[in-house]
Amino acid sequence: MTAAGRRRRESVRMQAAELFEQEIKPPEVARRLRVSLKSAYQWHQLWRDGGHEALASRGPSGSRCRLSPRCLEKLAAYLDEGPAAHGWVEDQVWTAARVATLIGRKFHVSYSVSGATRLMHRLGFSPQVPARRVAERDERAVTVWKEVTWAEVKEPGRPAGATSASRTKQGSRGSRPGDEPGAGAGTPRS
Repeated sequence: MTAAGRRRRESVRMQAAELFEQEIKPPEVARRLRVSLKSAYQWHQLWRDGGHEALASRGPSGSRCRLSPRCLEKLAAYLDEGPAAHGWVEDQVWTAARVATLIGRKFHVSYSVSGATRLMHRLGFSPQVPARRVAERDERAVTVWKEVTWAEVKEPGRPAGATSASRTKQGSRGSRPGDEPGAGAGTPRS
């Protein structure tokens, strides 16, 4: 969460503390501040035990980053070099598992795959899906094949109006050939 988001949430908690001082009950505080009843009761308990200070923001939540700012800069540089520079020559894709392995190798710090994903996001990297294209693809040959060969081998579609796709209305009896199943049916089944 951003610092602005934390300040906004702290502001709502401080408003709740002011309402609690006026002896307003948690359900009414929840309604006025448009928060959950559970939050209002938790804040009320914290306020009773520690006053306004108990509702103050404690800073960013979650675990601290285990890499120093200098190590984060190095990691970004390693990622920019590409996977092949670090031993993954099969393809040029950084996966979260590879990044976690790289962090372990270079900085001797253990990161989970999900932790490596969050770290990459923090560094400005986003998940990418590579385009599935053959390296030797000849666009001119593909265009010629689509225009000439495909037009010759493609089956013609059904003629319009040959069938009825309606669930509520049957096709007209006059359009059914006499030798198809159901041609002699007099009344629809119920």
